[in-house]
Amino acid sequence: LWTSTMRRTNETAQFIERTEIKTDEDAYGGWVNFRPTARRNLDELYAGTCDGMTYKEIEEHYPSEFKRRQADKLAYRYPRGESYMDVTLRLEPLAHEMERTREPVLIVGHQGILRILYAYFMGLTREEAPYVSIPLNHVIQLTPNAYGCHERRVCLMDKREMLKDGQDEPVTSMPTLRSSVEGLNEVDDDPVMNAPSC
Repeated sequence: LWTSTMRRTNETAQFIERTEIKTDEDAYGGWVNFRPTARRNLDELYAGTCDGMTYKEIEEHYPSEFKRRQADKLAYRYPRGESYMDVTLRLEPLAHEMERTREPVLIVGHQGILRILYAYFMGLTREEAPYVSIPLNHVIQLTPNAYGCHERRVCLMDKREMLKDGQDEPVTSMPTLRSSVEGLNEVDDDPVMNAPSC
C-alpha cells in the first residue's frame, strides 16, 4: 500500500484493511498485508504560489497563468512550483520499481500523479498524460500482460454523490481552452471551478 506523504492520502488509506499473518518462526511480529508506505515522489504536483487555490481563484488572481496552463498543461510550470514534466521525472524511478515488483501494489494518490503513472503503464504519450480521465472515488486496476496492461475500473461512489461533496475533475483537465467549453456556467458556487487546483 503506497501513499504520498500528504495527509489526504493517509486519511483515505487508513480505512483499508490490513491483515497480519503470523508464523512460529517469525521473530519480527508477522507479515502485514497492505502495510502502508508513504513515498515523497507520490506527493501531489506542487502548485507553488497557487498552492491551495481553486481554479476559479487562479483565474481571478493570475489570469495570464491560468491561460498559459490551459494552452499547455504538460509543460506549464506554476510560479515557484512544478509542471507535469517535472513530476514525470520525479515518478520515473517509482515506475521502474513498480515494474520490478512481483506482488500487487495499491496506490492511494492524487489525480495528477495517477494520470502520469496510468499513461506510463498504458503506453500513452507524455502529451496525453495530463488529460487522462482519473475520476475521483474510483479504483483503477491495471494488470500487466505481455503487450501492456489490462484495465478494470470500479466506482466506489456515484457521480451524483461526488458533486454533492464539491469534488470533481476540474474543467482544466480537458484539452480545450476554457472559452470553448460549451455550457460552462459563470456561477460563484460552481463545484468544478471551485475544486482545489492540480
